[in-house]
Amino acid sequence: MLLLIVGLILFLGLHLIRTFAPGFRAAMVARLGVVGWKVLHGVCAVMSVSLVAYGYHVAPVINVWFPPLGMNHLTVTLMLLATICIMAGLLPAGQIVAKTKHPMVLAIKIWALSHLLSNGDLRSIILFAAFLAWGVILRISYKRRDRAGETAPRAFVSVKYDLYAVILGVAVWAAITFKLHEILIGVAPLSM
Repeated sequence: MLLLIVGLILFLGLHLIRTFAPGFRAAMVARLGVVGWKVLHGVCAVMSVSLVAYGYHVAPVINVWFPPLGMNHLTVTLMLLATICIMAGLLPAGQIVAKTKHPMVLAIKIWALSHLLSNGDLRSIILFAAFLAWGVILRISYKRRDRAGETAPRAFVSVKYDLYAVILGVAVWAAITFKLHEILIGVAPLSM
């Protein structure tokens, strides 16, 4: 369990540098350049997420609660919304981006909350609660940065990008739900 917790602290801490230590990031960019900082950040991110995955894999399964039957179906349904939000965040701005402001952060929160609902073991609770807290902290940080004028909202381009987000989101969601989740994670979401 310790490796999982250390990995989460490193991964989430690395991704909260701009929120809690903006001067550190600026100093590193000044020292290493933008590309150098991105490379260092990326290598640290890959190492820490690998530690999270390994720590989760080796952590003992300690059941805290048992989700009610059918909760996995709610999770799968919520994940459709999360996947659409991810696609919207990757495309030029449509109404989804205009309304949610930060669709990727919303997707993280939906992913974490939905998985908390269907997983009652301690290692899953630690993992998904940490990511949910991270998503909440990011959203608060982005709201503050938006109010301070540090960020510019993405300009609305076209509703067609919402349609693309939905089509791509459904396709990716179906691939994950019906095959990739089982291959990559070892759990078939709808067979539980």
